[in-house]
Amino acid sequence: MMTPPRVLAALSLVLLASGCGARARMDQRADARAAADVEYLTPFGTPTRPFSPAVRVGNLIFLSGQIGTDAGASGNAVVPGGIEAETRQTMENIKRTLEAVGSGMDKVVKCTVMMADMKEWDRMNAVYRTYFPAGRLPARSALGANGLALDARVEIECIATAGRA
Repeated sequence: MMTPPRVLAALSLVLLASGCGARARMDQRADARAAADVEYLTPFGTPTRPFSPAVRVGNLIFLSGQIGTDAGASGNAVVPGGIEAETRQTMENIKRTLEAVGSGMDKVVKCTVMMADMKEWDRMNAVYRTYFPAGRLPARSALGANGLALDARVEIECIATAGRA
């Protein structure tokens, strides 16, 4: 015996209506848990620019891109000395930020490197690799850019896990 289409339609509406409320409540609880797991970190006070230095999502920390400015100086110019000096200062800024939010260089799992001139790649790499434990280099992407903030030669952003080893 076939069920009449009107009965199927009515049954579908009843099932849909009863399930939607439960599903919406589950979605709201999931959204609330997800929002609770996101923390916008400002370890050095209120940012002067429109981004957070770091954002914690669960056990991951996402660092905004860092360039080679010296926090002890004005912070409005990159350090002099070329790509090596800028890379060193950039990595020190990353290290400082990670430590301020409860992580460390040994917890970095991914970096993105942006360079004004890819011809400086090898010189940047020579400094970059000294900041990570042997055999524990993070995954990495790199790209050339035709302009970075404050005319920097290099900018690096990272993702790390929370907590120190």
